Amino acid sequence: MTGTTEVSWGSWLQSWKTEIDEETERIDRQKAAFGAESVARIKDLNVLILGAQGVGVETAKNLILSNVGSVTLWDPNPTQMADLGTNFYLHANHVGMARAKACMGDLKTLNPFCKVQVLEEEAITEKVLVESVATGKPYSAVVVTSLSILQGDASLTLAQVNEVCRNNNAAFLLACNHGVSTSLFSDFGLKHEITDEFGEPTRLLALSNLEVLSGDEIPELLKIEGIDKKSTVVLLTVAQSDHGLDDGNKILLDDLRGPLEVWNGHRVQIQRVAFRSPTAAKVQTADVSFQEILKQPTKAVLKNFEKQYNYYLQQHEQDETNKDKKFPVRTITMFNRLAVILDDEHHNKLPEGLSVADLETGYQAGGLLQQVRPPIYKEYSSFVDTLEGSASPAVPQMLRGDHWEAGKGIELHLSVAGVLEFYQRHKAWPAIHSTEDGQKLVDIVQELSKKRQESGNGGCWAQQVSFGFPTGEPRDLDEVQIRHFAQLFGTELTGLCAFLGGAAAQEVLKKTGKYTPINQWIHHDEPALVHIDEDDDTSNVSPLFGSRYDHQIAILGKDFQAKMANQRVFLVGCGALGCEYLKGLSLMGVATGRQGKIYVTDMDRIEVSNLSRQFLFRDKDVGSPKSVSGARVVKEWNPQMNITALEKRVGTDSEDFFDDDFWEALHVCWNALDNVMARKYTDRQCLLYSKPLLESGTLGTKCNHEVILPYRTSTYNDGKESDENENQIAMCTLRSFPFLPLHCIEFAKQAYFSDYFEFGPDQYETFRKDMTGFFEQLDSMEPGEQLKSLKMIHAYIELQQKGDGGGIDLAACIRVAFHRLVEDFRNSVLNLCHSADVMEKSSGKQFWTGTKRRPRPIDWTQPVPELMEYLYCTANMYAVVWGLDPVRDRATFEKIVTDLKLEQPDWTAPSQNVDLSENDDEADSGDAAAEAEKLKAELYKVDPATLKPAHPHDFEKDDDSNFHVDFLTISTNLRAWNYDIKASQRHAVKVTAGRIIPALATTTAMVCGLVDIEFCKLVLGLESQGRDKFLNSNINLAAGSGNFTTFSPDPPVVVKTGLSTGPKRFTSWDKIVLAFRQDEELTVEELVAYVQKTFGVTVDRLFAHGNPSDKALYNSVDQQKLKWDIQIDDQGKPHVSDGVFTQWPQIRMAVQMLGRLPATSGQRKVFENQINNVKTALDKTKKSFENIFTGPVSKAYHHVYRPEEAGEKQDYFDRVNGKREYVLLDVHCQTAEEADIHLPCIKYIVSRDEPEEGQEQAVKRMKVA
Repeated sequence: MTGTTEVSWGSWLQSWKTEIDEETERIDRQKAAFGAESVARIKDLNVLILGAQGVGVETAKNLILSNVGSVTLWDPNPTQMADLGTNFYLHANHVGMARAKACMGDLKTLNPFCKVQVLEEEAITEKVLVESVATGKPYSAVVVTSLSILQGDASLTLAQVNEVCRNNNAAFLLACNHGVSTSLFSDFGLKHEITDEFGEPTRLLALSNLEVLSGDEIPELLKIEGIDKKSTVVLLTVAQSDHGLDDGNKILLDDLRGPLEVWNGHRVQIQRVAFRSPTAAKVQTADVSFQEILKQPTKAVLKNFEKQYNYYLQQHEQDETNKDKKFPVRTITMFNRLAVILDDEHHNKLPEGLSVADLETGYQAGGLLQQVRPPIYKEYSSFVDTLEGSASPAVPQMLRGDHWEAGKGIELHLSVAGVLEFYQRHKAWPAIHSTEDGQKLVDIVQELSKKRQESGNGGCWAQQVSFGFPTGEPRDLDEVQIRHFAQLFGTELTGLCAFLGGAAAQEVLKKTGKYTPINQWIHHDEPALVHIDEDDDTSNVSPLFGSRYDHQIAILGKDFQAKMANQRVFLVGCGALGCEYLKGLSLMGVATGRQGKIYVTDMDRIEVSNLSRQFLFRDKDVGSPKSVSGARVVKEWNPQMNITALEKRVGTDSEDFFDDDFWEALHVCWNALDNVMARKYTDRQCLLYSKPLLESGTLGTKCNHEVILPYRTSTYNDGKESDENENQIAMCTLRSFPFLPLHCIEFAKQAYFSDYFEFGPDQYETFRKDMTGFFEQLDSMEPGEQLKSLKMIHAYIELQQKGDGGGIDLAACIRVAFHRLVEDFRNSVLNLCHSADVMEKSSGKQFWTGTKRRPRPIDWTQPVPELMEYLYCTANMYAVVWGLDPVRDRATFEKIVTDLKLEQPDWTAPSQNVDLSENDDEADSGDAAAEAEKLKAELYKVDPATLKPAHPHDFEKDDDSNFHVDFLTISTNLRAWNYDIKASQRHAVKVTAGRIIPALATTTAMVCGLVDIEFCKLVLGLESQGRDKFLNSNINLAAGSGNFTTFSPDPPVVVKTGLSTGPKRFTSWDKIVLAFRQDEELTVEELVAYVQKTFGVTVDRLFAHGNPSDKALYNSVDQQKLKWDIQIDDQGKPHVSDGVFTQWPQIRMAVQMLGRLPATSGQRKVFENQINNVKTALDKTKKSFENIFTGPVSKAYHHVYRPEEAGEKQDYFDRVNGKREYVLLDVHCQTAEEADIHLPCIKYIVSRDEPEEGQEQAVKRMKVA
């Protein structure tokens, strides 16, 4: 059937394995980001890291987790207590021990499949740089993690290390954090090959038509770059509406059939296809009609537009005012077409055995076009040239865009060069807080800048910069920035170390050719963090007494450290992001004071695939709660931390735990989440309690973070992010006409797995437990879903009736699996082909053209391994449904199948043809309703008490023992075989069906480091200085320097009220606050009146905040019902207000009949009863409204929103709202002219505390905030 038939059945799947390949499982998410080929190349990388302080250990950690071949760490310097503030693998008992050796034990435990070694040399020489001590092979990359790590006459200098790397084809990285400054330098040598520039998926296009045009056949309107009347052009029409390719791109041809098959595997260069159209015609390319026209052959399309072109041309020429004016035309691209020009210039030649005549007549159907990215070669300059020579950037790149454009990187770039010169002159590095050393560095930098300016050779010197461009006009250097660089040179900050460690590690991985390296230098600076007084008062930052927080105190101050100790932080999530944040909190000393507290919550358990990036966890932790394990680890690092691990979901169902007291006591909420709904919820809570929120997310090499400040920035909910998939595939394509492997995967997941193992068992269980409730919910389903549900339940019951005494064994499960095999991969295919043949015969038109592939049925009489594999996975999954133990031994299973003597039933043509329409709605047959009613009648006779319970599957992609991914893989590939589509690898099925988000340790560490720094700003209280002190980011580590983007947070989104007087605008942070004593609170009527009077509006509805359902405390429509009346006078004549008919239209007939029937008619009683029933309902509605309207607001809220049925929901409502002294309300209102008015939510507070004796207190206090 496929290439796998040469292998014993199932050897290409997973569940049967007795031993799991843990290395493959660990890097599962990484493989989803990089691809299998790049992951294999990463395994060949051997990396030397020089320096084991913060940046060094972060870089090492990320590379080890990335599963490189080996990491060698060098740092013979003795551990100091201050190193514990940035190196999380150093402990107090390591003080005095060589740093590299001290942290080696923990680094080795990160990944048993990566060789981790210490380079035990006192100095770095050319000899040790050439060969890895771990593998004996050359180093692929050398990473220097501090400007000061190479010192002494025995060691090479930075420049010399760089030259050795260039001479030995090793990448050279410098990643250093000194104080509040960071610098990242990357050198990949004289010639570096980039095989994948940006890391974006290549396009896979399905061919739907192929045409050949040459000579005079080429229409005049056709516009293709590089063609003339001598050209031969192959036009490829694709099924997708937009191919997304550009002129000169290359594609790989595949899946062509017949005489065109010899073209498979060849690369061709393509051009875009367009045509000229009169500007005046204003062709709307987005219209459906235009898209439909493009589905025709190219000649037909252009013939259609040629008439239009000639008409407008004639109009132009006949207008005398256009004399000597050029006929205005525009170029319209046909985005569903590509051109292959057959000539030497475009490097397109037909292979031997394929002629142009074959192309003209040989295409029938099929064909795939895979975008190919040719390699790019780049040359990089040396460290010396980029720092001091002609290659030195005039305007060095800064991480922050506005700082880059303003030229603020000049000081940093010169400071790096200056501090190296400082060491050469003084044989020492600048001392912490030394005013003298600070001035010495300023003098050196001034000297360097002046020298470069006078040389006239360009490079970096102090000049004016305008919008990122140097002007050549000299300017003064920022001496304060340079002095701080010197005074804080000997310090690191954990957040900046994490940022550099992630970015540097990702640069190392680019040695494989995957992704684009940065353009050599990127600097960053956080001057707002520096708390050194310019008047030399250093009492807040010194003296330093050997604390683990010495570096942090030296930069941010002792008062900062005291605040940090008493921070109360809520960390939501303990996955990859959460582990990094816990690390940062531990190193910074958060919640080490008596009032400090960290809460971390996560409901998930640790899985093997987590270990490649969630670095707090080890093999022994698999199966344990993430939050508990993470908290335990960081508590061991910093025993003074006050941390509580929770396993609670944060949402509307846990507000009895995460209550007002909890939220109000927090200083910050910190999201480490992977889904939009949870992020939106925590954002809403931060809005309610006016708390700052730190938000971040990653997707492969892409990441972003956002700082949300109360009243100062926009919020997460102000955006429009959604979890919904925007690229849905048409159901008709999945159901009947797949042409890509993706279509087979999606159908296997959405139809086979979902229907058989989730929907079916779930519906059956609903029926078994509550027959009445089942039939009630059945009526709410679409007809097709109804019939499917009924059929499945009927089949489950029938299966039990066939068994011995209602029992179900594995043999029964195998029979069900065999039935599904025959139905899904044989009978459905034969039915589809039969219906298509009937259509072809009646219409005379070929049906299987373009992307429509004629499928072929499987045949059990010619068994192949895949068929047995399907039975194995499917039957075992049915066994789990019925509570049976799976039979994992394949020999045993095969014997059971053999003994069953399964026979393939004969196929007979269906009485009704399959729906061949290309719409997304499954056509229901005319007999569907009758069949559903018949099945309902049969089910009504069943006694649910006699039925065996079923257990629906819950899809879990990371459990290889549950058969889920195996079932999807074999189902996908059987369907692919049906349609002659390429088979899919198991991992590709797992990633697609499991909606696996590519995740990398490098990206996670980098973005979390940036967020750690923003947290420091919050503790410092920098929000009082404005949002410009904070940074948001949007970074793609794959795409080079241009995609390192940071910027100030956006201001809050402003909502216009529409009021003519009073507040004109507000933001989502604002609330209308109304506060009362309990014995003096407002009624709903008074609250409505207050809002109407205060804002000059008419209130339509008053309802719970964020809950715009039909329920409301006040609805103006209900108030109008107070005026409605229903009466029957003495003569028996009904009098009904007009409004009643809008609410109860059914009594209109009763009113009419009472007006016609004589008083003696016996039928009058029936209609009188109908009217009286409505009158009773109306009176009840009036009474209910009046009770709510005239009662206190707080009681009205509870009356309307408290669940009616006693039980857990009611108890939960009472637990949550019983503690609260407020309710949140939204109001819909309008002006007298019926213009909509927008107001903030109302926070209505009722204080339960009695005023103290003698205390003056206003009975009522109202304010608008």
